[in-house]
Amino acid sequence: MTFSAVNTIWVLLGAALVFFMQAGFAMCEAGFTRAKNTGNILMKNLMDFCIGTPLYWLVGFGIMFGAGTAAFGWIDPFILKDYSHILPAGVPLWAYAIFQTVFCATSATIVSGAMAERTKFSAYCVYSAAISLFIYPVSGHWIWGGGWLSALGFHDFAGSTCVHMVGGVCALIGAKLLGPRIGKYGADGKPRAILGHNLSIAALGVFILWFCWFGFNGASTVGMDSDALIVSAGLVFFNTNLAAAVATLTTMIFTWLRYGKPDVSMTFNASLAGLVGITAGCDAVDPFGAAIIGLCCGFAVVLAVEFFDKVVKIDDPVGAISVHGVCGALGTILTGLFATGVSTMKGVFYGGGFKFLGVQLLGVGSVIAWTAVIITIVFSIIRATIGLRASAEDEVMGLDRSEHGLHTAYSGFTIMADSNLEDIEPMAVPAGDYEAPVRVAKEKAPDAPVYTNVRIICRPASLEPLKRSMNKIGITGMTVTNVMGYGTQKGKPEYYRGTPVEVTLLPKVQVDIVVSKVPVRMVVETAKRVLHTGHIGDGKIFITDVENVVRVRTGEEGYDALQSD
Repeated sequence: MTFSAVNTIWVLLGAALVFFMQAGFAMCEAGFTRAKNTGNILMKNLMDFCIGTPLYWLVGFGIMFGAGTAAFGWIDPFILKDYSHILPAGVPLWAYAIFQTVFCATSATIVSGAMAERTKFSAYCVYSAAISLFIYPVSGHWIWGGGWLSALGFHDFAGSTCVHMVGGVCALIGAKLLGPRIGKYGADGKPRAILGHNLSIAALGVFILWFCWFGFNGASTVGMDSDALIVSAGLVFFNTNLAAAVATLTTMIFTWLRYGKPDVSMTFNASLAGLVGITAGCDAVDPFGAAIIGLCCGFAVVLAVEFFDKVVKIDDPVGAISVHGVCGALGTILTGLFATGVSTMKGVFYGGGFKFLGVQLLGVGSVIAWTAVIITIVFSIIRATIGLRASAEDEVMGLDRSEHGLHTAYSGFTIMADSNLEDIEPMAVPAGDYEAPVRVAKEKAPDAPVYTNVRIICRPASLEPLKRSMNKIGITGMTVTNVMGYGTQKGKPEYYRGTPVEVTLLPKVQVDIVVSKVPVRMVVETAKRVLHTGHIGDGKIFITDVENVVRVRTGEEGYDALQSD
């Protein structure tokens, strides 16, 4: 085989760009989730690539590109057999192998976003391995490895179905089996917004992904040594950019009309939705078709996010199911309508009839079925053995601490406690003398001072259970402050790159309650019951007298100033 320097460089450049998409996914997922899980998410995006790479070398590449049957390649540990039947013109085996490896890693990394903030790290490593080892390679063989879908004429140029929809379906099944995050849905079943902590990082991730998508789609021509390939690459670049831009504009306008203001995070998702949608047919449609695909994906991503969030109540923190699963399938099917016949069969709107559209629908349906069945088995085995979901206590604390011993990914910054964890019950006050709320009529305070400030220093994760228990005994007001401090233990040692780091200032929450009618001892005992774990860091309670209280709005002083109107 004669090698082409131009084609080889083009494929290797594309591989480097697709690899850098890992950074984009990491930034998006970290930005759209809470600060207490940032380290965990970054770790997952690193490890799915590092786990997938040797497994794809060991087994996955052979399954995907081996000349076996129409359904399965062959088992070829370490890629030792002859693959000349599948190699692009002028491209050596190892250049093509690394190009396909980074695509495999992309499919695996999609899943982590939908299952973020509540999945055990060990479980993530196992199912990420399963995706790279056999789930992605088998369906990839059908589409790109000379399998039965390829023989029928199924067209998925760069992976709307092969890569993105496979990841999206795995994400859907995983998020459904996991259940929603604590506090995501109220007692009435309505979803609550759990805001991402850093839109700047999320935006950076979107721009990185958009930039790298030119390698994802453009380098899938796997060559640039002929006039035809040069023309095709130019069209791929243009269509990729156009579809993303139209999808973004569509979602911005749609959410503006739907919600009264343009939704920032949804618009970011739309950019990725347009990129995913055009990936299947970026070489097969003209710019008009690319714009229509972008338009459809711009509407679809909004409606899909709302559907999964509000109707079927599947909690997807980053919108991965809608972006990759829904828009991956939609873009592949729309290729059956808008393909011009230049690089594949003609679509319905270009005189090709319904045969090609039927093939596209068959391909999407068969890949969904394969992926859904196998990943369900994988998740079920994980759940029955090592467990799939982190404990409620670990989830509230944050997976950075519980899974990695990482105190915070943002050293020097105070992390705010969650504000929508009403569904947490593990630390609720047991039934007893303090269960019934105390309601009192206003009465004149005695001459002696009876106003007492109870100051409680506790862990941030304990704030919500403490608030609920105080409400139960009739405490109607409190002041909450985020503080830093340490007790007699002088902090807790942590490690960075294997080196001990002395953490002398830990984030705490200071709760001030001025008590008048409710007995101080009742407040103290209730707080002790809620906060007690028996471990260092449970907190302290300080009790001091208050000389007077003044309500600024009415001028009331003393006892009356502390009563609710």
